[in-house]
Amino acid sequence: MITEHVAKSARHTTFYLAAGPEDGTPVIFVHGWPELSISWRGQLPVFAGLGFCAIAPDMRGYGRSSTYGAHADYRLEEITADMIELLDHLGAEKAVWIGHDWGAPVVWSLAQHHPDRCLGVANLCVPYLPEAFTPESLKPLVNRDIYPEDRFPVGQWDYFMYYRENFDAACAAFQADPAATVRALFRSGSPDALGQPSRTAAVRANNGWFGGGGAPDLPRDEKVISAADEAAYAASLARNGFFGPDSWYMNGDANAEFASRARDRWRLQMPVHFIHARYDTVCETVVSRLAEPMREWCADLTESIVDSGHWMAQEKPREVNSALAGWLARKLPEVWR
Repeated sequence: MITEHVAKSARHTTFYLAAGPEDGTPVIFVHGWPELSISWRGQLPVFAGLGFCAIAPDMRGYGRSSTYGAHADYRLEEITADMIELLDHLGAEKAVWIGHDWGAPVVWSLAQHHPDRCLGVANLCVPYLPEAFTPESLKPLVNRDIYPEDRFPVGQWDYFMYYRENFDAACAAFQADPAATVRALFRSGSPDALGQPSRTAAVRANNGWFGGGGAPDLPRDEKVISAADEAAYAASLARNGFFGPDSWYMNGDANAEFASRARDRWRLQMPVHFIHARYDTVCETVVSRLAEPMREWCADLTESIVDSGHWMAQEKPREVNSALAGWLARKLPEVWR
């Protein structure tokens, strides 16, 4: 059974889903853009069944958690504090943290700033960049065989720059039809996309994600989301809007400064697991150099590959669950109860 809960403090409210025994080791799943706690619907009952206390929060700006009106409210320092408050609310000293997309930089930040609250960390798609997940740190790792610098100066990370330069227009395009946006974004991976530039590399040239307007009316990709999932995502995004989710992209300098304060803890000592998505053309980590810093800065790194697109936990839940459970069994056997 998956149950609904709320953790409140003087500074923030976090809605979260929970499954499994309350006295089990917490495994906290952190979603990314533009998702919800339900993004982990394929993981929560499985890890609950393995005896863990499986938790998935709605992140700041999403779902039934607090939303805010300034870009700075969505910097990683604030979001990391939300997660520590959630762990305190659970009455736990430590947890296994698992993130995807923007949830991954949150988990990497927790590992940097609060290693004493981490039994181990695992992330999907977005690898560890100790100096922070920003276009400035990503640009040197771009695969120039696919993204020649004269045509794609920041490679597939061009969409970051579009947010910085055209934030209101970016929000408006997504908000024009949230259901269509969800259907357009949540697509499964394909080997046909390998070796081709991601559409995110030309967002500024195309005047937006969808060529200057709202999302096209595409059929739902049933490999990733059901009708119920689409309705839940769309309702939440229609209610809260995209200001909060999109603001996560607007704090590059603040996030880099936050990471710099943990400079003496950049080398992660706890067990780390990174799962590559073979057909993710934005966070392409199988062929490019994007995962190289992670290999340098993690003392105990395990890597796996799942044949999926970016929405890995939803497209291939069985494979993701197998990889995570195997890593936990090998690297953290003491957390099993």
